[in-house]
Amino acid sequence: MYAVIETGGKQYRANVGDKFRIEKLPGETSTEIIFDKVLVVGGEGETRFGNPYVSGARVTAEIIKQGRGDKVLVFKYKSKKNIRKMKGHRQYFTEVEIKNIEA
Repeated sequence: MYAVIETGGKQYRANVGDKFRIEKLPGETSTEIIFDKVLVVGGEGETRFGNPYVSGARVTAEIIKQGRGDKVLVFKYKSKKNIRKMKGHRQYFTEVEIKNIEA
């Protein structure tokens, strides 16, 4: 069974046991979170689509880690003007593991 969930302005396809990084959510490690914004529930022969969300569907996940991603360098440059700017950015993330999908 799989589900498509929406969190942090992005959509993720989730199976039981999957681990992925999402935008930062509040909570400590080994805390359970519930995603109510389920767009699609499929598998077992039947697929249910929401309008925009599937009513009564929930995905339960556990927070594995809170952290920051790798540094992304932003370099701005204008030719012949001797203008150069270098900035770095590290995005916060939450790593979760999917425990249960309820349709």
